[in-house]
Amino acid sequence: MAETPLDLTLDAAALTARLVDLPSESGTEKPLADAIETALAALPHLAVDRHGNNVVARTRLGRAERVILAGHVDTVPIADNVPSRLDDEGVLWGCGTCDMKSGVAVQLRIAATVPAPNRDLTFVFYDNEEVAADLNGLGHVADAHPDWLHGDFAVLLEPSDGQVEGGCQGTLRVLLRTSGERAHSARSWMGANAIHAAAPILARLAAYQPRNPVIDGLEYREGLNAVGISGGVAGNVVPDACTVTVNFRYAPDRTAEEALAHVREVFSDCGVTEFVVDDHSGAALPGLSHPAAAAFIEAVGGTPQPKYGWTDVSRFSALGVPAVNYGPGNPHLAHRRDERVETAKILAAEERLRAWLTA
Repeated sequence: MAETPLDLTLDAAALTARLVDLPSESGTEKPLADAIETALAALPHLAVDRHGNNVVARTRLGRAERVILAGHVDTVPIADNVPSRLDDEGVLWGCGTCDMKSGVAVQLRIAATVPAPNRDLTFVFYDNEEVAADLNGLGHVADAHPDWLHGDFAVLLEPSDGQVEGGCQGTLRVLLRTSGERAHSARSWMGANAIHAAAPILARLAAYQPRNPVIDGLEYREGLNAVGISGGVAGNVVPDACTVTVNFRYAPDRTAEEALAHVREVFSDCGVTEFVVDDHSGAALPGLSHPAAAAFIEAVGGTPQPKYGWTDVSRFSALGVPAVNYGPGNPHLAHRRDERVETAKILAAEERLRAWLTA
């Protein structure tokens, strides 16, 4: 690890291309983590730690506040879109350009070019964000070394098209099961149809009126939706089991416990015979009232927006660190075969963060 393929003197756009050309699909991040660790270890103003394929670098200047800049280094599977390609319009194409190696490049540039920031900085580069939650590197660091993630405010450089997106919604997925009694469909009166028994669940979903709460000036839009239904045995059999899969996207003024209790209440009288929590990730408050957040918004400009999806800002929120999403990529282009990012937006993100941290 004496050498690294990462040249941190490159601007953030050129560095993004170099990161894309170092493939790092989820589970294969070690070579890129090695390169990042080596590049950061060469910077005398940073203390560098590593846990698995997660790299954390920190300044220790004794500033009054500490800000965390975080990003994941893995990508979805490559789809014939590596190596990167820069076109004549200044658009960089390739797997991870948007989600989120452009954001990681901005992190690396700030780490290399801002040795004496006005706030102490922690840089977090973590693996396995694009796969199952139990593999998420940020979660592993939080469990093993929570002190590495102490801070007053965090910026997750997920793609947000250069706009500040505050907090994130929670997501809860439940399996609502109904039961019946199997019978020959020619003698259906001798059985009980579990699919028919699911009708009250679907009626309740169709009539549901979601909230649109305003938090820190941001309007979040909740949603409760059936996202799957399964049941049936054969074309001549009355089914004795049915499962409706429901997803609840909830605003960050609800705790995970409150969200679960709400969903239980909604379907309490709908004939559900089994209620199973299939997946649950909590929401994160935007924290825009924090002084560091206010200064950040002033520096990067624009009007903050709510984050409707779920991101790892939720993990920071669970640690008591308010967080926002801010990155140069357009989230609508993430995970696509034609994934791309405008190099001008990468450079703008780099300069805005630098201005915030040196003003």
